[in-house]
Parts: sequence; C-alpha cells; structure tokens
Amino acid sequence: MDPIQDIIANNLINLRKSRGLSLDKVSELTGVSKAMLAQIEKGKSSPTVSTLWKIANGLQVSFSVFMKEDKPQVTKINIEQLTPIIDDDGNYLGYSFFSYHPEKKFEIYIVNLKPGFTHQAQTHLGEEYILIKEGELTLDLQGEKHVLASGDAIQFTGTTPHSYINSSEELASFFLLMYYPEPE
Repeated sequence: MDPIQDIIANNLINLRKSRGLSLDKVSELTGVSKAMLAQIEKGKSSPTVSTLWKIANGLQVSFSVFMKEDKPQVTKINIEQLTPIIDDDGNYLGYSFFSYHPEKKFEIYIVNLKPGFTHQAQTHLGEEYILIKEGELTLDLQGEKHVLASGDAIQFTGTTPHSYINSSEELASFFLLMYYPEPE
C-alpha cells in the first residue's frame, strides 16, 4: 500500500468511527458509494481528488484532514524542571507534571509531604487517584483513615472531605491523578 493511501485510509476510518457513522451513512452524506468507501478504508483504492472532496464536503471537514499524519507526541519532564506548588510552609510540595487539558480530563502531580505533617485538602469536583511512590501516607477520608505504603493505591471522589497525613519520620511521596469526568 502506498504510504499516502494508508494515511487516507486511517484518517477516514478514524473520522467515521469517532462520529459513530456506518459506511452506509457516510455514503449517504457524501454521495460516494459504500463499496468505494470500503475500498478506500482497506487501502485497496486510492481516491481521486474529486472523491476526497466529496467525502470532505459530505462530512464537513477540511480536505487536508485526510492527509494529516498522526505522529506520536512525546513529552518528557524531569521534576528538576518544575516549580512546586508550596503549601503548609513548605511541608507540602506539589509538582504538576501534566496539567489539566479539557480533552484529556485529568492532571497528574507528584506530591511530597514532609515527615510529621498533615495537609488538609479542599474538596473539589472530580476524582482522585493516589499511588504511593515512597514512604507511608495516611489518608483521612471524612474521618475514615486509610494507611498506604509504597506500592499501594487508592481512589475516591474529591467532594469527600480529605486530608493527607505523614505520621512517619520519612518523606511521603505519591503520584496524584485528578480526573474530571463530564458533568451529568
């Protein structure tokens, strides 16, 4: 298969599926036969410019959408590059590794809680997922205490009153993923 044929095929399939459309429906919208659409998606037919314009117009997308190559985006971050969010006089340090993005609906932090300190968190929308990196953390969820050690994980809704407690003499470090689902 010609590389451009493969790119067009993948983009058409992804576009159709992301909209929940059948080949029949795409055919109806574009005026291109179902058989031709199937051949394009399988990479067995290289569509003419005229055919691609019909598909683009029928699906109300730009012509170039079919030529776009999806190159994996790689983002590498080192904690040394980040400025922490500091609370409790420097006893709670939060490092935002991946900020919230509306399409992804989550953000990821590494949090370091110094020995002997408690951080009273604010309630918020969404869910929290905590994975203990090192040390020991006690999570107080509305009076119910959960002791977590390296390798442990917990999930809860952010609307639950909660606090992070490090009763040990060592640093507690954990990954914090905040997930914001679609409003109901």
